[in-house]
Amino acid sequence: MHIEPANLDGTAFVALMEEHRDTMRAASPLESQHALDLDGLRQPDVRVWVLRDGDALAGCGALQHIDEAHAEIKAMRTALGYQRRGVAKAMLAFLVGEAKQRGYTRLSLETGATDYFIPARTLYAAAGFEPCGPFADYEDDPNSAYLTRTLD
Repeated sequence: MHIEPANLDGTAFVALMEEHRDTMRAASPLESQHALDLDGLRQPDVRVWVLRDGDALAGCGALQHIDEAHAEIKAMRTALGYQRRGVAKAMLAFLVGEAKQRGYTRLSLETGATDYFIPARTLYAAAGFEPCGPFADYEDDPNSAYLTRTLD
């Protein structure tokens, strides 16, 4: 498996983002869905990568610039056929390393607060993320969990 910059127009990437949005629609109320759409991922302050298993797209993740010291993890997704195979852990480690390399000292994210998102929150906690309040443009939301960690 290897990680590379995403082709946001690629058929496999578009399908993975549709799968991501479909899952979020089923797991969270509309007002609590904060996933970026393809146009959002194309913004100059966002960088997106994919994890490939040969030619197959196994997952993706992104960093969104908040300010000079702070970035947000966005678009973390593991393709359904690759869940529980280390894809999310590998992508998260890559994103943390990339954020450090880019000079960020804080990395945050928003994920769901319901039981559906326990595996995601467990992954983030194992990587040193801790609960925090809403950051950037987020507002308090009982369906959202906000997590952050400092980067050394």
